Amino acid sequence: MKIRSITVFAGADVVEVRARLAKLGAFSQTARQAYEDAGFEVQTTRLALDSIPALCPDPVRYAVEVEAPAREHGFEYVSLGPVSATLLLHLPEMFTATQAVFATAHIVDPASGAIDGAAVRGAAWVIREASRIEGGFGNLRFAALAHVRPGTPFFPAAYHDGGAPAFAIATEAADLAVAASQATSDLADAHRRLRDRIEAEAARLVVVADRLAAQRAVRFHGIDFSLAPFPTLACSIGAALEALTGQPLGAAGSLAAAATLTDAIGQARFPRVGFCGLMLPVLEDTVLARRAAEGRLNIGELLQWSAVCGTGLDTVPLPGDVSEGTLARLLFDVAALSVRLHKPLTARLMPLPGKVAGDAVHFDFAYFADGGVLSVDGAAGEGQMAQTAALHLLSRQI
Repeated sequence: MKIRSITVFAGADVVEVRARLAKLGAFSQTARQAYEDAGFEVQTTRLALDSIPALCPDPVRYAVEVEAPAREHGFEYVSLGPVSATLLLHLPEMFTATQAVFATAHIVDPASGAIDGAAVRGAAWVIREASRIEGGFGNLRFAALAHVRPGTPFFPAAYHDGGAPAFAIATEAADLAVAASQATSDLADAHRRLRDRIEAEAARLVVVADRLAAQRAVRFHGIDFSLAPFPTLACSIGAALEALTGQPLGAAGSLAAAATLTDAIGQARFPRVGFCGLMLPVLEDTVLARRAAEGRLNIGELLQWSAVCGTGLDTVPLPGDVSEGTLARLLFDVAALSVRLHKPLTARLMPLPGKVAGDAVHFDFAYFADGGVLSVDGAAGEGQMAQTAALHLLSRQI
């Protein structure tokens, strides 16, 4: 297991942030060293702000002015948080002008819990426009959020709650699931092994976090102990799922396997924040990417598994000519699933210019495996969804 990110959270006022970045950066480096001294590999330190002010006169300049000093003080990536409908129009230009800035949009209204039709359509427009950045890579830095609360340390979803500075830990822990799944032939035993290992590793993380919080007077939000993968077989959530079913991913039993691993996280005891689930980012996982290239994965299955496990549709490679209408319908699906199950989900969709379903996918990026473009059905229209302003669905309470 590795620490994917030590994420530091702070307010978004650009003047105040610039003035405090040296202190925040020093804390992040102290935290990195503390965890490395405790035996953990720390991949990144990241800065997550609260939402850009809706009346920000020049959001692109704002992003540039935050990114440069943040990186100077040791933050590899910066999240500007969810943006308003007005500021959505500036995101493609913002992504073009920066290299490490992330942003999101709420497609489920945090106050009312309703699906926000305008935000859905705005997010679909951003995805189409951002697909023109770096051959589709620009959409790595944008996600649509549904029921995602502040304090989540994983990017792009991370944003601040507006209070005093805080930090949280995001894990890269798919290797724990691989080890638990391969160590036994019994599903229940794999569940127990994973739960126990998560608790043991979380306890080690908490010891360091509590010490940092006490010494530096910075709030500790908790651990997002999600089973995030890395593109190797040893850290592939797809490999863990296939070890449990004995079949290629997508075969019968895949959903039960996903639910088993996710429930092990749910039953483990630790201070939790964020998703704390099973992540299925298609291009970040060697087996998922391979199955996509083989044509074994489809978007319907990924949504189905999200009902019992992970974060929605993540790093999903799509045909370059996918329409805004089709993207909007996919986002409505993610939002509806999130609202009905009252669980956090995201959508990070990646149309790839010039690519069609089945084409090979390669990015020169350490966190991506080679994969294949998934197909997406349907014509360009949105039907009645094109006119929907707010859709109120009741959450299913168990």
